Amino acid sequence: MSAPLNADPLILYGQSFASRLLLGTSRYPSPQVLQHAIAAAQPAMLTASLRRQNLSSDPQAAQDNQFWALLKQLDIPVLPNTAGCHSVQEAVTTAQMAREVFETPWIKLELIGDDYTLQPDTLNLPDAAGQLIKDGFKVLPYCTEDLVLCQRLVDVGCEAVMPWAAPIGTGKGPVNPYAMRVLRERLTVPMIVDAGLGLPSHAAQVMEWGFDAVLLNTAVALAQDPVLMARAFAGAVQAGRDAFRAGAMAEQQSAQASTPVLGTPFWHQA
Repeated sequence: MSAPLNADPLILYGQSFASRLLLGTSRYPSPQVLQHAIAAAQPAMLTASLRRQNLSSDPQAAQDNQFWALLKQLDIPVLPNTAGCHSVQEAVTTAQMAREVFETPWIKLELIGDDYTLQPDTLNLPDAAGQLIKDGFKVLPYCTEDLVLCQRLVDVGCEAVMPWAAPIGTGKGPVNPYAMRVLRERLTVPMIVDAGLGLPSHAAQVMEWGFDAVLLNTAVALAQDPVLMARAFAGAVQAGRDAFRAGAMAEQQSAQASTPVLGTPFWHQA
């Protein structure tokens, strides 16, 4: 008998989502490709930057506002982000503006500490998250796989964290599997792997480890066929989640016969 629909939803801040894949909306070849990729992936949320909400009268503004109109038509929850922010005050102000523009308390908190690797500012990120939590935001902080940092984010009120697998846009997959698996074992809050995944197999792997969801952008947007890649990632995320729930067999040090030999006739040739 098949499982009932949405028997294993993703729960974030008490809200239920049918999908465990979140999708970014930048760098696609065209709005049409983006729309088809979203349809193929059926994501829980779509990330969008406040900078795309352009209210001026130049041609770029018209294109950006067309993009926002498209997102509204899709009727998928939008997760605004604070992309490009380098200080706590800048991130907090951007989040407050995004709440007004996008009419949502959800925010993907990005606070960049290094422009080369785009590594999050691990020292100031908890402060920014804490301020936003107190201001009523549902904060999903983009962070590294550092256990102490993630615990600190939970301590200030984050009900989920978003550790990277590798530097954003690299597509390398999990570069520190040990740290990621320890992180998953030690913390009980939902964890969304954000940044660094390049292949559907990467997504399946982190889901097999017990991570709750993945957020993708570059791996889909820059694929030769973004729509097909979106569908592939959606399948990989679900397969990884199913494998985690099923429970993998214990790894063995030596070969183990899959067919029992007990009762098998023994033929001896003279």
